[in-house]
Amino acid sequence: MSSISGVRGAGLPVAVWAVTRAVVLLCVLRVLVLPGPDVTSDVSVIYQGWFDVLKTGTFPLHDVTWQYPPAAALAILSPGLLPFLDYAAAFYTLVLVADAVTLALLLRAGRRAGHRPAGAWVWIAGVALLGPTAYARYDLMVTAVAVAALFAAVRRPRVAGALIAFGALLKVWPALLLTGAGLRGRRARALWWTAAGTAAGLTLFFVAAAPGGLAFLTFQRDRGTEVESLGALVFHVARHFGWDGQVLLNYGSLEFLGPGVPFVSTVALTLSLAAVGWLFLWRVRARELRPATLCEAAFAATLLFTTTSRVISPQYMLWLVGLGAVCVTVRAARQTLPVVLVLLATGVTLLEFPIGFADVVASHPWGVALLAVRNGLLVTASLLACRRLWISTRGEARGEARDEARGDAPTGTAAGVVRARRAADGTAPAPPELTGTAPLPRTDGAQPTP
Repeated sequence: MSSISGVRGAGLPVAVWAVTRAVVLLCVLRVLVLPGPDVTSDVSVIYQGWFDVLKTGTFPLHDVTWQYPPAAALAILSPGLLPFLDYAAAFYTLVLVADAVTLALLLRAGRRAGHRPAGAWVWIAGVALLGPTAYARYDLMVTAVAVAALFAAVRRPRVAGALIAFGALLKVWPALLLTGAGLRGRRARALWWTAAGTAAGLTLFFVAAAPGGLAFLTFQRDRGTEVESLGALVFHVARHFGWDGQVLLNYGSLEFLGPGVPFVSTVALTLSLAAVGWLFLWRVRARELRPATLCEAAFAATLLFTTTSRVISPQYMLWLVGLGAVCVTVRAARQTLPVVLVLLATGVTLLEFPIGFADVVASHPWGVALLAVRNGLLVTASLLACRRLWISTRGEARGEARDEARGDAPTGTAAGVVRARRAADGTAPAPPELTGTAPLPRTDGAQPTP
C-alpha cells in the first residue's frame, strides 16, 4: 500500500514537471522565443565545435573558451549516443533525461523516513524559473551527478565518493560536496579514499588519452570580471560617473576591461579565499556533524564560491537549486529560507538573462537593478546558510549539556546523534538510553512517568 500511495503522490509533481519542461523544450527548440540573445548558440555553435575537435582525439587546447576539466569531454561527446538526431536535439534530449533522473532521485528520497517530498518541488520550480538556459548548458547533467552523490553518501559512501570525483572532473564545483564529510570512521574513510582514488585515476586516464586535458587551468586563471558578477556592480555604477572602461567578449564571456578591473578581480579572489578560511574555521569549531551536515555544508560552500566568483553565469544557479533541493528533502536540514532566496534569485536571473541582458551589458538602470537584486539575494542566502550551518553543528553540544542537567534527552537531539556517529564508525551500538527514544535513568530514585 505504501508503494501505491507513493506512486500516486508522485503524480502531481511529475505532471507539473512534464508541463514546465515542455515549455523549456519549446524555448530551446526556438518554437517559443524569449527576448534577448539566443541562449542555444552555446550548444549549436560552441559545443558542436568542441564535439568536432574532440572526435579527432584531442582536447580544444587552443580554444580559450574551453575552461572545463577533462571529463567535460564526455558531456560534449554524449550527443553522439543519439546519431539519429542532430547535435542540438540530441543534447537537449540527454539533458531532459538527466532532469528526469534528478526528479526521480528527489521523489524517491522524499518517501524515506526523515525526508519529505518538498525537495522535488524545489527542483521543478528552480529549473523552470531559469528557463531555456537550464537546457542550453551541460550544468544540469553535473547537478544530477551531485544530487545522486549526496543521496548515496548515507548508505553507499564508496559510490558517493566515485560520483563526487566524477562530478569534480566534469565541472570542479562538486568537489565542494566533501566540505561536510566526516574525517573519521569507516564510512568517512571509504568516501574520501574512493573520491581521491577515482579523481586520480580518471585524471591520469584523460591526460594519457588525449593532449590538452589540463589546459583549462590556464584559461580559468586568466579570467576577468564578468558583467553579471558581484564585483561587476562596481563598474556598472562607475559607468554613470565617467568610468572609461568597456565591455568586451573575453575568454568566452562578456567582461569588463579597463581601469580598476584587476583590483576588483583580486578582491573577488580574496573573498573566495576568505570563504575557504571560514569553512576551515567552521570545520575546526564544529562539535557534531549531523546526518544533514553533508548536504547543508555543500549548499553553503557552493553558495559562497558562486557569490564571490569573478563569473556568475546564469547556469550556476542550477548548482544551487539542486543542492538546495536535497537540503529541503532532508527534514533535519535547516536551509529552507536560504533555498527560497535562491529560487527567487533564479527567477530574477531569467529576467536578467536572456530577457534583460542588453540592459545589463549597457549598464542601464533596469539592468543594473535586476543584477543588484539577484546578487543581493545570493549574498543574503550565503550569509543565512553559513549562519545556520554554524549553529546546527555547535548547538547540539550545548543542547546535550542542558538535557543532561535536566535529567532527560528529547528525541532527535544530541543523544540520538551519538548512536548515529557510533554506528558510522563501525563500533558497538549505543545502549537504549543513548538512542534518543527512551529517557535517561533518574538519579533521585523516582520511576519515569509512562
